[in-house]
Amino acid sequence: VQLQASGGGLVQAGGSLRLSCAASGRTFSAYGMGWFRQAPGKEREFVATISSSGGATYYADSVKGRFTISRDNAKNTVYLQMNSLKPEDTAVYYCAAGWVANAENYDMRHWGKGTQVTVSS
Repeated sequence: VQLQASGGGLVQAGGSLRLSCAASGRTFSAYGMGWFRQAPGKEREFVATISSSGGATYYADSVKGRFTISRDNAKNTVYLQMNSLKPEDTAVYYCAAGWVANAENYDMRHWGKGTQVTVSS
């Protein structure tokens, strides 16, 4: 599966953005999906994941209550709605596909190119 993320940009603190990740192929609904991010000088970190059916979602503590992951299997797309953005959310955001059990157990096999999110103070 090939993944293409979009929707990044520059936003002021407190603002919102919605990221989208479009997947190619007919097996999208079989994959758990996730969003990860990498800030300058830092390692890539988990943001949120969603099960293949969309029935289960998991979030990093740093984004819980502010970000929402969702998916539309009919459109082969996963979303990340980001509200109440903070400067520390600034990073390149990546979507990924693979196997998801919970917030600590996942195995992402396919990665898309990232989209830059910049939050100004």
